Amino acid sequence: MLDKLQQLKSTALSELSKRTSSKGGNYVVALDIGTENVKALVSEIKDGEARIIGVGTAHQGLQDMQAGAIADISAVTANCNSALAKAEKQAGVSARAVVIGIAGELVKGRTTSVKVRRKDSKKPLEIEEVERIISIVQKHAFKQAKEQISDEIGGKDIDVQLVNSALVDMKIDGYTVTNPVGFQGKEVTVQLYTAFAPMIHIGALERVANELDMDLLAVAAEPFAVARSVVGDDSDAGLSAILIDVGGGTTDIAVLSEGGVQGTHMFGIGGRAYTKTVAKEMDVDFSEAERLKVSLSDGTAPSASRENIEKALQKTLDVWQSGVELSLESYTNLEQLPKDIMLCGGGSSLELLKESLENGEWYKDLPFTRKPRVHYITEEAVIGITDATGDAGGHTFVTAMGLLRVALDTIVQNDISTEKETAKEKIDRMLRV
Repeated sequence: MLDKLQQLKSTALSELSKRTSSKGGNYVVALDIGTENVKALVSEIKDGEARIIGVGTAHQGLQDMQAGAIADISAVTANCNSALAKAEKQAGVSARAVVIGIAGELVKGRTTSVKVRRKDSKKPLEIEEVERIISIVQKHAFKQAKEQISDEIGGKDIDVQLVNSALVDMKIDGYTVTNPVGFQGKEVTVQLYTAFAPMIHIGALERVANELDMDLLAVAAEPFAVARSVVGDDSDAGLSAILIDVGGGTTDIAVLSEGGVQGTHMFGIGGRAYTKTVAKEMDVDFSEAERLKVSLSDGTAPSASRENIEKALQKTLDVWQSGVELSLESYTNLEQLPKDIMLCGGGSSLELLKESLENGEWYKDLPFTRKPRVHYITEEAVIGITDATGDAGGHTFVTAMGLLRVALDTIVQNDISTEKETAKEKIDRMLRV
């Protein structure tokens, strides 16, 4: 289940260590391959932090991506190459290691809970037993994800692969522990977040990396990357929030509870859906519809057209909000949903979207204790990432910065000597795909 990505990561880490700069830094690229734009960030990872030193973007053609997934490998590779060239020119260095985000409606992220009864309750737990338990949970989650994806594509058998995994909670006889090693007990309950994607999508990303002559360090489900960006290393931070990343082709939702990823959902409505609605309702071409949509948010829309633009956008907005509600309804394991909604992604720049979440009555049928607060994820909220260029600020670059956070996690964990690592660090290493 993990062999291919693990092998690619191992190769990338090996090559990265060979190219460590004389100043002790590693150069890594985050590649956010969106439906509308490709964003490339070149960063230097040093002393446990990532510093962005190069930023590049490139626009995607209308047929290059479909709902967050690659539809034309050669076209997307050319767009990635363009964004990467701009980023490397600004950085003044060429980087080979890359972390790529994966999105789309068939990328499934969920929290799975499994209870395991131990034969000898008096025997202290050892790391090998914890590894076996986590393996059981991952296999159970794999089976569920494969069945769900198969059902959604008409019952076809499809190969899927684990792309991300994170420990949410572990209890021994009902008592929560952060490090289970050494504890006695009869029953171990593990909650594990896992994200799976179809191999056809992962294979397309591998091909892009290969065509760019880059070493694939990791593939990350984009809502998981966004979650990692705001949680960072502080396991005691206890952040609870609903993270909504609105891209060009999809909306990705992650729910954090006390710092743990409870699950992720994606549905195929993003910025392009709004543009297409404007084009259809106002009988204009796509580029003019995009201009009209943007003009509504930046205040440049002609007063004579404003009402018609808003009316056209409202049709898609109603469907989009229903998608958000349906996604949040699935979190039946939570007694209440977090009161903070944090937005990112280029599609979230549409002011009507934020206003509908702030002012609508949609939340009343969901387990909120009060009306949620809505705000954008700022650059300052992203932990362990700094921007030396001044070009990667704002909520539109948060997903790409989240991918850098995944790179940082991977490299830092790899740098820990297996002889000196703690039991908790061994568990973290186990979960690094």
